[in-house]
Amino acid sequence: MKKILFLFAIALCGFTSCDDDEQNGVITYDVNVALNYAEDTTNGPKSGVEVKLTSSTGVVYNDTTNTEGIAEFSVPVGIYKATASSKVSDNGYVYNFNGVNSSITVTEQWTGAEETLLNMICSRSGQVIIKELYNGGVAVDDGSGKYQFDKYVVLYNNSNETANIKNLCLGMVNPYNAEAADMEYVNGKLSYEDKGYTPAGCAIWYLNKDFTLAAGEEAVIALCGAIDHTVTYKNSVDLSNADYCTYDMDDFNNTKYYPTPSEKIATENYFSAYKYGMGNAWPLSVVSPAFFIFSTGDTNPEAFASEADYHYAPGKEGKAAFACAKVENEWILDAIEVFSKANEAKAKKRLPATIDAGNVTLTNFQGHSLYRNVDKEATEAIAENQGKLVYDYTLGIEGNTDPSGINAEASMKNGARIIYLDSNNSSNDFHERVQASLKD
Repeated sequence: MKKILFLFAIALCGFTSCDDDEQNGVITYDVNVALNYAEDTTNGPKSGVEVKLTSSTGVVYNDTTNTEGIAEFSVPVGIYKATASSKVSDNGYVYNFNGVNSSITVTEQWTGAEETLLNMICSRSGQVIIKELYNGGVAVDDGSGKYQFDKYVVLYNNSNETANIKNLCLGMVNPYNAEAADMEYVNGKLSYEDKGYTPAGCAIWYLNKDFTLAAGEEAVIALCGAIDHTVTYKNSVDLSNADYCTYDMDDFNNTKYYPTPSEKIATENYFSAYKYGMGNAWPLSVVSPAFFIFSTGDTNPEAFASEADYHYAPGKEGKAAFACAKVENEWILDAIEVFSKANEAKAKKRLPATIDAGNVTLTNFQGHSLYRNVDKEATEAIAENQGKLVYDYTLGIEGNTDPSGINAEASMKNGARIIYLDSNNSSNDFHERVQASLKD
């Protein structure tokens, strides 16, 4: 099958899987990546799944799997990372599968028979998703400093049915910055990776009533400063019209973070806090938070959060500053893992892979936000969207933008119904937006 063009190539390849086509004198090798689904999860698709093979130098190869779940590549010597995402729908839930294999090393001794499995980890997604997280702050108007008390999150009902969530809660993982996450790793693995929970640091916020959101609708939650920040800092955002806010002076009384909310926000839409850690404010990171939303269902949030069986980082047992409530992974509705653009090389994941298999980067104090990518195929498939979608999206940053090319905010103003990606992988689902959507 192989066409050996040079005697040198014959000597080098021997019985390895050198590819037929040698371009510019580069010898390539056959690499077959096989999807592997755990037997105790919902069966994921075998054929037609796109697999990416990325070299350490950034070159990306793409292939789709055959009926046996195998993607076939022909690549030169190097170190490669294989990734894939797929999903199936069943009984009202979406099951997302994400796989990463970062240890594929192709050498001159590669035979093509090496096992290159891509273990597909299953996670289940709900109706309400995080559409946007704005946490990085802005530069003050004259450039003399930074302002960071204007954080918000936008939740969105990505389904076709009204969502009614009982005991909606907000949480974040401690360590609050990804570059400090080493403390949670034991032998290269998160200490809680396989324990069925995600640790919520410092405190949780919870809503004292059911959270209801119609299909295709969104809700803005002011995470600190439910006021119009643009009055003092024009680069900031107006949160006086937020739908909800976090405000509980009994637990968090720092008025820089929590000035009296705008009278436009009903007091019944205030999230309450239950604090088990330390501090006078909920310290959502301005550089690299791991943020998530969850529901305790029929369990009272305060009763849950007051449990004495807290999680502590290894070696920090019993220290209040490191106390974390154990949020059952089954309770988590959505999550986002953020790495600092400036410290990406030092960052480590804090969310378990079953909750979020990737990360998105942020440049802080620039007024940027983390914005969810549009599901192009699903959005364009809606007949009523014809003529309403706005393309040529330009608000991403170089190398990190929405691959759909659809300007979601402009399209919604045209009356379009947007469906966002939701693969439980922040690397696929989010991009860094150079302007918060509330500034559009």
